[in-house]
Amino acid sequence: MREQTWRQETIIDFIKLALAAFLILTPWVFGFTSAAAASRNVWVSGAVIGLASLAAIIALADWEEWISLAFGLWVAISPWVLGFHATVISAMRVDLAIGFAVALFAAAELWMMHRSPPQVTA
Repeated sequence: MREQTWRQETIIDFIKLALAAFLILTPWVFGFTSAAAASRNVWVSGAVIGLASLAAIIALADWEEWISLAFGLWVAISPWVLGFHATVISAMRVDLAIGFAVALFAAAELWMMHRSPPQVTA
C-alpha cells in the first residue's frame, strides 16, 4: 500500500472543492432555482470544478488546475454570456465572486506548481 503524501497545494484543492459545493447550493441559498439558465450553469460548473478538485487531491496533474481555471472564469462571465446578469442579480453576484475565487486559487496553484526553485549562488 502506497502512503499518501500531502503537498502544500492540497489545501487549495480543498478550498476549491468547498467553493464548488457552495456553488452547487447557491440556487437554493439565494433563491434563484426558478431561473433555469442560472441554476443549471452553477450546478454543472460546480460539479466540474468539484470533480477537478477531487482529481487534484487524489493525483496532482496540470489538467485539473487548467479545468478549474477555465470553469472559474466561465462562471464569472456566464451571467453576461447566458443573459441573466440583469434579471437574476443574486446569481450574477454569486457567479462573479465564486468564479473569480476559483480562478484565482487555480492560477495560484498553477504558479506554485511551475515556479522555479530559488537558485543558490556561491
